[in-house]
Amino acid sequence: MAGSLNKVQLIGRLGADPEIKQMVNGKSVARLSIATSQSWKDKTSGERKEKTEWHRVVIFNEGLVNVVQQYVKKGANVYIEGQLSTRKWKDEATGQDKYSTEVVLQGYNSSLTMLDTRNSSNNSNLVSDDKSSLPNDNLNQASNDLDDEIPF
Repeated sequence: MAGSLNKVQLIGRLGADPEIKQMVNGKSVARLSIATSQSWKDKTSGERKEKTEWHRVVIFNEGLVNVVQQYVKKGANVYIEGQLSTRKWKDEATGQDKYSTEVVLQGYNSSLTMLDTRNSSNNSNLVSDDKSSLPNDNLNQASNDLDDEIPF
């Protein structure tokens, strides 16, 4: 095998407020639970169906932990890039080995982008859904003109 790639990209909503903990070395770690959903129309019944997947996300990157702690709350829409990691642990109740697969954000090859500011509307340095704050509203109209009949 010439090489390998372990990369995860998710866009979803937080199911709960982030959990911030201190590690033994004094650094902080953030844990998130992100939901991604897909919906479709059932061919036999015509009824709308939806399936939600829950993803455990662990953030070791100190800068991202600070951003998450200050600005990210339950319901926030986020885009994350990280790596899959499976860890083994022992269930204290049964003594059995258990495994957890998580999306890990650490180092330079991970990122977190807040896609809305529902929970932090008073912060002007965050991404906003308000299109009127764009420097040139003509850009929005120009992109709408591109939706005309495309010849291919």
